[in-house]
Amino acid sequence: MFPTWLTEWMEAQRITLWGAADLRDFSTPLDQEGEEFSYAITWAIPMNPQIMVSVQKGPNRPYAEEYSSVNNQINGCSAALSAEIEKRGFKSNPLAASVRSDTINIKGDFPHKTVATRAGLGWVGRHCQLITRSFGSWVRLGTVFTEHAFPCGPPIERNFCGKCMRCVEACPAGALTGNAWYPGLPREEILDVQACDQWKKEHYFQYHKGHNCGICSAVCPYGLKALK
Repeated sequence: MFPTWLTEWMEAQRITLWGAADLRDFSTPLDQEGEEFSYAITWAIPMNPQIMVSVQKGPNRPYAEEYSSVNNQINGCSAALSAEIEKRGFKSNPLAASVRSDTINIKGDFPHKTVATRAGLGWVGRHCQLITRSFGSWVRLGTVFTEHAFPCGPPIERNFCGKCMRCVEACPAGALTGNAWYPGLPREEILDVQACDQWKKEHYFQYHKGHNCGICSAVCPYGLKALK
């Protein structure tokens, strides 16, 4: 079981979907001593479903503002949780909600969705985003690495998209291959990240300099269930 302080902390933040992941088989960011972290706490913050459904034909200002607001909420929670873990004598490191530390390959320090799948929060859809049972892919993810051995998983190691191709068909950039995810599948087998990025910058630059789109997520049936 998770320690009482952590459960109460999550309840205080009104976070309902969270867990821990065993990352000992992965290369994580390093701590101050140059050591990798073995575990991580991960959680999902749902986006406003009414805003999400409104971007099926392309992003808009409310979506861009919601995207920033939820990211800021996640970063605040990550810093606070990291401090709580360190207060109890364990090393930790919060992972930024949405920062491209590698601008050439268009990726961050570590995939949030990898941690989330290892914790059992959901699986990766054909749009290369985490899909949860509770909120579909209409979420943003938070991660805090730690050396604390919290109860982990079980990981989700298959997708539940079936034959659905709605995200693939909706992508205006043609950036989605249609391949079904499984653990270890390289990102490029699912997503042409350069094509995705170029389309967003050419058509949606007014929204965070082309970092927002959301169409593939907006049409996902698992997300649309959140409206019912």
